Amino acid sequence: MSPTQDAGSGAGTGPVVVRPARTSDVRAVRALTAPLAERRVLVAKEAVAYYEGLPELVVAELDGRVVGCGALHVFWEDLAEVRTLAVADDARGTGVGGLVLAELLRRARDVGVARVFCLTFETRFFAAHGFEEIEGTPVAPEVFAELLRSHDDGVAEFLDLARVKPNTLGNTRMIRYLEESARALDAARGAGPGPATAAPGSA
Repeated sequence: MSPTQDAGSGAGTGPVVVRPARTSDVRAVRALTAPLAERRVLVAKEAVAYYEGLPELVVAELDGRVVGCGALHVFWEDLAEVRTLAVADDARGTGVGGLVLAELLRRARDVGVARVFCLTFETRFFAAHGFEEIEGTPVAPEVFAELLRSHDDGVAEFLDLARVKPNTLGNTRMIRYLEESARALDAARGAGPGPATAAPGSA
């Protein structure tokens, strides 16, 4: 069931509903993300990329208007990335972003993902939802080698590869553990997170 929440002052009058995106939502999603892409907060995408990635995308709707969006992209059997998380200016601070993130984390659990990665400027927001800064690359060497085969820039950012350094300038690499066993495994590899920025908790 999709999360809902009453909107805060100024955002609208009804509940916010988070649901799977439809093709008819793509224009609204692009309108939300375009200003952030211009400021290099999000990676700019062509319209075709949003249509191709539609099954990964959810939107937050308020009074019939799309006021938020986000996507979950699976990298590996136990690893995914939160992407394209954006909220309309007049809905910021009303909990819309948290609702979208909660739905993405629910999806991650449903498909068996134990860790969720993000590359972000919004460290306080993600830390408040249980994400921690990471150092190194918390995957086994054999998985690292497999991920190197990917042409996806998000995978390259997770691996901290030199070719995407211009994309990551000023961003922080963070991770949320959905299973404590994954945290323990990363710690055993010596490639887990640095000091936690917030205690893990429910989004």
